[in-house]
Amino acid sequence: MNPAFSVVFLTTLIGLGQGLVLGLFVVEARTKAGLLAAPSATLYVAGCALAFLLLAAGLLASFFHLGHPERAWRAAAMWRTSWLSREVIVLPAFMAAVAAYGWAHWQGLPGSLWIGGAAAALCLALFLCTAMIYACIRFLQEWATPLTLVNFTLIGSASGVALLTALAGALGEPPAETVGAWAVALTVAALVGRAASLWRNARLKPRSSLQTAIGVKHPRIVQKAQGFMGGSFNTREFFHGRGPGTLRAVKWLFMLAGFVLPALLLAGGLALASPLLLWLAVLLQFGGLVAERWFFFAQANHPQNLYYRAVS
Repeated sequence: MNPAFSVVFLTTLIGLGQGLVLGLFVVEARTKAGLLAAPSATLYVAGCALAFLLLAAGLLASFFHLGHPERAWRAAAMWRTSWLSREVIVLPAFMAAVAAYGWAHWQGLPGSLWIGGAAAALCLALFLCTAMIYACIRFLQEWATPLTLVNFTLIGSASGVALLTALAGALGEPPAETVGAWAVALTVAALVGRAASLWRNARLKPRSSLQTAIGVKHPRIVQKAQGFMGGSFNTREFFHGRGPGTLRAVKWLFMLAGFVLPALLLAGGLALASPLLLWLAVLLQFGGLVAERWFFFAQANHPQNLYYRAVS
């Protein structure tokens, strides 16, 4: 598939915001249970404000992928059958819950934990909707696996909790070390999940062939030309035009920059009490995850490329 950067930034930015809100809710729940030193309201307010901005930026990025942005509201009409429609509904609801969560802490209102619980539930629902947009497409074998949902959830949670660690460290809040340990563990778990999907996808066998693509059963078919002089919607939208070498380079780039190096930087930042290293880990990880999401889309091989592979 040809990755659209609007969707790449949509999924990475909202995942970052989702992980941040989940981290805040878990911190408050453990604080209420007496298992964690209580941070100030500043951490919750700043965290919710940052998460809301990330979600809004992701939502804004999605509009650049629309042919008619003025008709975007119609995307919610098919909520009974479409995961995309469900995402369109859940995302604004989640943003409203995040705003309410931050407002409750800013004003010192009671019941903030319940508001945070509602935000966390909507966050998990959003992970499900976003991942299932791709996992439900059965003819794209690279996406049609439970690992898609697992990886979207783990990657978003890891990046968001890493951001919460850097924020807590910068504000001097007591949960920074504990949250940092969660961020390292989630980053390692996300690395394992993504490696599992890479291992699986490398061993996939295409269900179609050039023979089935054009309806000819001859054992040896060689395509000499695309069949027309210029490109088309098919060649632009369903193939990225990059060679295997580029895909290999991007794969190793995101494995290092998205998972391995951020985990090391987080561990180093916690050991040295260095907010600079923590923020460097967040920035490096986000760049690596943009590359990871580009690879996620580019690796998916649309069956129509069997016919148009002469131009690829």
